[in-house]
Amino acid sequence: MTLFASNQALFSAYFQADFFGKCIFLGLFALSIICWVVLVYKTLQVRKAKKLAFAFEKVFNKNKEQLLNMSVKQSHPFAEVFVALKQKTLEILNKNHFFAEDKETIYLTRSDLDLVESHVLTTISSESKRLEKNLFVLSTIYSLAPFLGLLGTVWGILVTFSELQTGGSATSNTAMLGGLSTALATTVLGLLIAIPALVSYNWLRNTFKYLSSDMEDFLYKLLSTLELQYRKPL
Repeated sequence: MTLFASNQALFSAYFQADFFGKCIFLGLFALSIICWVVLVYKTLQVRKAKKLAFAFEKVFNKNKEQLLNMSVKQSHPFAEVFVALKQKTLEILNKNHFFAEDKETIYLTRSDLDLVESHVLTTISSESKRLEKNLFVLSTIYSLAPFLGLLGTVWGILVTFSELQTGGSATSNTAMLGGLSTALATTVLGLLIAIPALVSYNWLRNTFKYLSSDMEDFLYKLLSTLELQYRKPL
């Protein structure tokens, strides 16, 4: 019942506002919609990435003895890390095979493994940037919403004082009440939009940071397996 009353108060303030006040309300409503669309999309993206990464690691642990024979069926950050490593490793092995003598066993040198590592780290960086794409929208919203709410507050108070100077007619009283409601409602809306945007932005940034760290850990797990299988014994 309280929520319904709050919504009714906000819509009532919107309809009582003048043209510029309505524009501020519409701007705040638009920011709210964009905020929740980005938040829901990014949350689903994170859940999908974590789920596929967990499943892929299980497959890797079962088939790590045949690392370069593994195939990838779905595209996700951990799969992209593996594909980059596999492609670069096969490229280096083919190069080493070309220069090797007949029937000579092909190995990976320390410099070969370092080259694979640097190549895959570039892929991890690209995947991290892809995950964080459009995340700036949330940081923009949590910075912009309070200022837009403050603009509505100042405008509402300005309208109120302007009407106070004109006298006490019924029309001016209505406009004065509209100015006050605009001032209060836009302040509330600005905070209601900025707080979830700030919390979700920090949560997503922290989540993507951990995902990037997990990708690096997975890379070094792949490299250690690769080294055991293809490093030349001393």
